[in-house]
Amino acid sequence: MKSMTGFGRANFEKEGRSYNIEIKSVNHRYCDISIKMPRSISYLEEKIKKEMMANITRGKMDVSIIFENNSSKGKNIKINQELAKVYIEELRQLAKENNLEQSITLTEISKFPDVLVIQNVEEEQTIWEELQICLKQALEQLLQMRIQEGEKIKEDLQKRIHEVRKKVLEISQYSTRLVEEYVVKLETRIKEILKTDVVDQDRLNQEIVIYADKCSVEEELTRLDSHILQFENMLHQKEAIGKKIDFLIQEMNRETNTIGSKSGSLEITNLVIDIKTQLEDIREQVQNIE
Repeated sequence: MKSMTGFGRANFEKEGRSYNIEIKSVNHRYCDISIKMPRSISYLEEKIKKEMMANITRGKMDVSIIFENNSSKGKNIKINQELAKVYIEELRQLAKENNLEQSITLTEISKFPDVLVIQNVEEEQTIWEELQICLKQALEQLLQMRIQEGEKIKEDLQKRIHEVRKKVLEISQYSTRLVEEYVVKLETRIKEILKTDVVDQDRLNQEIVIYADKCSVEEELTRLDSHILQFENMLHQKEAIGKKIDFLIQEMNRETNTIGSKSGSLEITNLVIDIKTQLEDIREQVQNIE
């Protein structure tokens, strides 16, 4: 089990090129990756996302990449002649219209924006291979933290689902006594009203059957037991289970609500409240699971 919260950082340097990557991950319904990186390597964005999605299925991830290339290898300085001519022509026109002395040096022209362009003609594959090394190191740190956080969540969920199972067992025990208690109360009440010890047994049995059918929660308890077993099994799966568990909690809540609405027992009602409290705490924790 993995949490969706984590942090990873890595650095890598080779032949004057340096890479610094930081990845922050928080809860999110889907896999959302936001990358902040230099324009000079923006062509690698899709490859970076693909690499991350191969390791992570859910969470909002903010990726910060700093890339510095101090290597002379693969660099070429090019003069943007067309742009330089435009600058010269506009300056000459400005000097002519304002009767200014025309004195434009090559050095001054070279300082204008985008006249001198440093082209990095180094192979893209080389940069990607080096960046990939750094990215994998950062991802490894991130995943390790997510696993550690996931283990803590798992322990908490196991304790809470164990409490839910105990409450379900208590409800089962109470529910088996409901009909017996109802029979005694109904028979006593009939005798009080009719002021006689003679009771129509057939009519009494009919009322008992109606009541037993109305207040029976056996089906709900059976489904709830099945959901709890599925929940416990999911905690040991290696794949992403956050969405599955979230859906399972909804089903458990539905069965618990039905039990509460059927039962007229104060004890069962209190147990239902306890179960719903635990399920709500579980649901909040599940929002942190990948």
